[in-house]
Amino acid sequence: MEKYEGNLQVKGYKVGIVLSRFNQFLSERLLEGALDALKKLGADDKDISIYKVPGSFEIPLLAKKLAKAKKVDGIVCLGVLIRGDTPHFDFLSAEVTKGLAQVALDEGIPVSFGILTVDTIEQGIERAGTKSGNKGWDAVLALAETLNLLQEAGLR
Repeated sequence: MEKYEGNLQVKGYKVGIVLSRFNQFLSERLLEGALDALKKLGADDKDISIYKVPGSFEIPLLAKKLAKAKKVDGIVCLGVLIRGDTPHFDFLSAEVTKGLAQVALDEGIPVSFGILTVDTIEQGIERAGTKSGNKGWDAVLALAETLNLLQEAGLR
């Protein structure tokens, strides 16, 4: 029986971060967490690229273009969607989620989901570096493990 499990290192991998500027007071915290995780896992500054888009809806398009251009080995997507009084949140969160999954499947590249979908600003604060940790950090861990699993299993 063969077993494969990815490790948590990113040295030698080129990582793209696609960051939504909307709700920037929270998304910048996610970016800080992601960058901290990348450094701790061995990434070199020259192997990290950050692409800032207006909002979460624009993240899948940039992720798709990055993947198609083969500029990166994996993509971390970061943004914050906060529920409001209209169905706008539901439409956005569903489309961004589907879009990023489609990029990963179509392009065969790991795309890590670091998009907060929260009901309140307080929940966002908790997930961007306080009580519930930093989901930017968690997104990098998921990306690192997936990159290494694909490598170990001979699927890259």
